[in-house]
Amino acid sequence: MPKRKSEQPLENALIETSPPTKRVRIDDVPDEELPVANGKTTQGLNGDIKASYDTTALKTAQPEQTDDDVESEAEDDTAPVAPLRQNAPTEGYSDLYLDTINRSLLDFDFEKLCSVTLSNINVYACLVCGKYFQGRGPKSHAYFHALEVDHHVYINMETKKVYVLPEGYEVHNKSLDDIKYVVDPKFSEEEVKKLDKEPKESLDLAKRRYRPGFIGMNNIKANDYLNVVVQTLAHVAPLRSFFLLHSFPHTAPQLPVRLSTLVRKLWNPKAFKSHVSPHELLQEIALRSSKRFTLTHQSDPVDFLSWFLNNLHLTLGGSKTKPFSSIIQKTFQGKLRVESQAITAKSDETGDRLRFEESSTINTNITPYLILTLDLPPVPLFRDAIESKNIIPQVPLTSLLQKYNGLNALERQSHRVRHRLLHPLPPYLVFHIKRFSVNKFVSERNPTIVTFPSPRGLDMSPYVEPNPAIHPPGEPIYYEMVANIILDTTSVSTGGGEDSNAADAANKAAGAEGQKVAWKVQLRDKAAAHAQRPDLPEWLEIQDLFVDRAEAETLFTRESYLMVWERRKEKPKMANGSDKGKRKA
Repeated sequence: MPKRKSEQPLENALIETSPPTKRVRIDDVPDEELPVANGKTTQGLNGDIKASYDTTALKTAQPEQTDDDVESEAEDDTAPVAPLRQNAPTEGYSDLYLDTINRSLLDFDFEKLCSVTLSNINVYACLVCGKYFQGRGPKSHAYFHALEVDHHVYINMETKKVYVLPEGYEVHNKSLDDIKYVVDPKFSEEEVKKLDKEPKESLDLAKRRYRPGFIGMNNIKANDYLNVVVQTLAHVAPLRSFFLLHSFPHTAPQLPVRLSTLVRKLWNPKAFKSHVSPHELLQEIALRSSKRFTLTHQSDPVDFLSWFLNNLHLTLGGSKTKPFSSIIQKTFQGKLRVESQAITAKSDETGDRLRFEESSTINTNITPYLILTLDLPPVPLFRDAIESKNIIPQVPLTSLLQKYNGLNALERQSHRVRHRLLHPLPPYLVFHIKRFSVNKFVSERNPTIVTFPSPRGLDMSPYVEPNPAIHPPGEPIYYEMVANIILDTTSVSTGGGEDSNAADAANKAAGAEGQKVAWKVQLRDKAAAHAQRPDLPEWLEIQDLFVDRAEAETLFTRESYLMVWERRKEKPKMANGSDKGKRKA
């Protein structure tokens, strides 16, 4: 208010600065309360008494209304009001906002972290855009997201309950069951029993066909070494059944929990997409291994498998001293007898030569194993360009297994060592074919091809010490191949720059400088073999997102690096020696 001048009358200043008076609706005022203007009243034609006003003073005192005042009044009338929280939807509106859900944008494979706070506590996923937010209260990020971008449907990633925000009520609608199943697939015992007996094909949202259990996995940067190992473990029947059916408590370690979630998503017959991402499992592995295995640096699948199996054994309650204390050891662990004999060097009578003598003392140790290493013969230094048999060296798998017959000795430094397998053999045997050797000067890769007569029959009885109490002598012990991790190399020039980081990391991991390394896995579909359907291949080759057909006759033509063999179940025999399950003619 401006300061009043001394010569200005006080009455005029009050009239100019006082707010305008509100107009009175005369029609709503009762007749007995009619105001009197200047002491006079008037009577209308119908006998109604009306007052006459002197509006001159009102016109002079009321200022003109500007456009800014009209806009401010309109803003006051349309100010947003915080929506009321509801315990239940309004009657007749139970399916409100459900048509805004976009299933093609939903991807629950990534780690459940809030996109704002990076917290993993009380995380909700927006079913419209797929982003993660923490909480659903009036001050939570999911609440503000619903107000800002008009996304209203959210699912709790732990309880699988669906809510509508900002109202906050829970939605009970059967149309959301497919989303809840994709978040956390569940299997029954009957469904697990049919996985290896009844082949099944499914369709994703894009109408692409896929076979549950044989789907691709994302290679985020250089995590194909992990993809092939997880694919292999997901097809080991005891482990697969355990992780599909076992329910972990909330206090369980995250390593087996996240592996269980990934295995269930690999076998999900109702998936929205025909591939999965191991991002959530990779984050836990990088944390637990102190970044020894990450998604940005290539690693050796054998090193990772050894670390992974031992950590799974411990996190599942296994003991370091008690054997067969977890599902890991019950599946892969066996016993091996190792005999070592020291070799000493003595000078002869003349003193000009050294004589190597074997010690009469033989140290015998029985050690457990999860992975059996097979040594390849050295590559010929001079290759024959005419005879093709020496261009790519080949060696039978049975020749490599002679290492465990207890007769062939290996010289390691100052000791001579013999190995012998003991009964009982584990249900699954893992063979590591040692292809890489690193010394002070160079890293070499042995490209020798390991051949085997058939993936359906490998007799292990010649390499096991007889034990009549466990297995009858002379009877074969057959194993069938389940998975075969192979090495695929392509000659490239390792130049500088960011594009060669992944290739350089793979070269260092595989010991093959100047070559880009990729890992693939060949998996056997037992259901297709059991159903004997010619339209479905028995073997499939998977490299990251690519799933191709593989033929059983050409499996041995690739550079095998890790093999998993399953012990064939022996048919029970009757007293007369005939098979119990043999049908009568």
